[in-house]
Parts: sequence; C-alpha cells; structure tokens
Amino acid sequence: MSVSAPAPQVDAPPPALDRVKRLVIDQPLIMLGVILVLLVIACVIVKSSYFSTGQLGAILRYAAPLAILAGGQTLAMLTRGIDLSMGATATASAYVMASNASDGTFTAILLGLCVGLLVGLVNGVGIGIFQVQPLIMTLGMAGIVTGLLTVQAAQNRTGGTEVPSIVRKIGGEPLFGKGSLDFIPNSLILWIIVSAVLILALRRTGYGRMLYAYGNNPQAMRLAGMRAWQLLTGTYVVIGLLSAIAGITLAGLINAADLGLADSFLLPSVAAAVIGGTSIFGGIGTYGGTIMGALILTVLDSFLTLLNADDSYRQILYGLIILLLVTFYAQVQRRQ
Repeated sequence: MSVSAPAPQVDAPPPALDRVKRLVIDQPLIMLGVILVLLVIACVIVKSSYFSTGQLGAILRYAAPLAILAGGQTLAMLTRGIDLSMGATATASAYVMASNASDGTFTAILLGLCVGLLVGLVNGVGIGIFQVQPLIMTLGMAGIVTGLLTVQAAQNRTGGTEVPSIVRKIGGEPLFGKGSLDFIPNSLILWIIVSAVLILALRRTGYGRMLYAYGNNPQAMRLAGMRAWQLLTGTYVVIGLLSAIAGITLAGLINAADLGLADSFLLPSVAAAVIGGTSIFGGIGTYGGTIMGALILTVLDSFLTLLNADDSYRQILYGLIILLLVTFYAQVQRRQ
C-alpha cells in the first residue's frame, strides 16, 4: 500500500501588524513621508488655504532650528544618551550673542558659538572621562547654564540685548527676497549645510562607524582598544556647537533672545529623533529620518495651531509620541 507524501507546509503570512513593523524598520523614510502627507492633508481640510508657498516658507523657517537641535539629540542617542542641556545651551548662546551685539556681529556670533562649545566640552569630559551617566550630566549642566544665564541677565538690565541684522536675515528672511521664490528662507541653506555634514559624517567617515559601534556595544569597543572617552568628548562638543547654531538661528527667526528662548524645543528635539527612527538604546538611527521627524512635528504643530490647541496639550502629545515610539522600537528590537 503506497503512502502519499505529506503536503509541504506553507508558512502563514505574517500578521498585518508585523508587516507594518517590518516596513517601518526597512523603509522608515517611506512611512514618515506618508505620515507627513497625511498631516498636510489634514491641515488643508481644516483650512483650505493652508497649502501655499507662504505656509511652506513658515514650515521651513521653524523646522530649521528644530532639525539642527534634533541633529544633536541624534548624535547623543546613537551613543546611548540624551542631552537635556541642549535647550539651555541654545538659549544661553543666543542670549550671549545678542547681549554682545554692540561689540560687532562677528564677535557676538563667535561668543555665542563658544558658549555651545564650552558646555559641550564640559558635558563630554563628564560623560567620557568621569563616566557620569549622560542623563544626569546634561540635566545638571542644564541647571547650571540656566542659573548662570539668569545671573547674567540680572546684571545686564541696563545693557539690553539686540539681535544683529545678519542673524535676523539668516533666521527669518527669504533667500531671494520677495517674489515667486520667497518661500525659501536663508536658514534653509544653513540647514542644508549642517545636514550634509552630519549625513556624510555618519555614513562615510570612521567617526560615524565608531559612533554606531559604540552605541551597539560600548564594552566591545573598549576591549578592542578604541578610546571611547575621545569619541564621547568630541561628540558632545559637536552637540554643543549644534545647540549654539540652533539657538542663534532661532533668535534670528523671532528677533529676540529671552531667557526661555529654546526651552520649548527640548522635548520636540527628542521627539523628532525618535520619530525618525533613532533608538535611545544606541547604535540605530540616521539624520535623514530626524529631518523627516522635524518636518512632521512642525506640520503637526501648525495643525494644532489651526485647532487652537493649548501649549500644554502639545507637550502632552510630544510626550505620548516619545513613549509610544520608544515602546514600539523596543519591541521590534527584542523580536530581532
């Protein structure tokens, strides 16, 4: 009696949720692009005149400082850290720049950038050499910078602050003046330069490879003889510089440098990096995804403005986005 061979087993198709997760991991920019388009459509539904060159210009102007700030968070998160001092550093850099405008534009901008470099260096030394946990180190630095800035502002009541005209042009004015291309801001050029440097550094240089290697396995990197303290110190110096650039650009955009200038940008900068696929567990992420995350948050913010939503609800939404996405990425990594 012949026995028929068993029918070959066919693997069941993966559940729809698993397919979505795989698409998000393999093609994150596609999914982020879809989300961005859906948000724009929602804005057009609420306000039919939303889709215009003027609105596009406003999105690019406000997304530029956020994306530059989020670039620093991307670098910190790739090394398993989060920089909670970026908002205070950006504010201090802008304030120092504006309070020294009478000494000349070049000197004022240079002093503002030096503030970012100094804060980044202190963070880097604490984290890289003394091995202080990044969250604690940057939180402490945020408090120190804010306190020093408050003391400086109290002593500078008579001097006042003034944003130099060239900073106002970079932060808020169109590249080609009034006309058909007035939606292209000067800050977009600065943003493109920063983006090109970060993307090339992460993809094409030994520094980028070491950054991902440290985020994936810092112990193995140390055992291999690589000097992790140099990598961390240099990374946080770069983060401080990006914070200063973002703060100065933001001061030019709103033509002011008050003591709370960039405080509201700290949580969105973390959210933009997380939305873009950067893992807080280190070693995973790209700046291209962070750019999309910054654009999504900027359009989302304008959508909430159209709905007259209070600022407190926006902070709640940013926090929920971070929690949900961190949980989502953690589950995907655990399955992998």
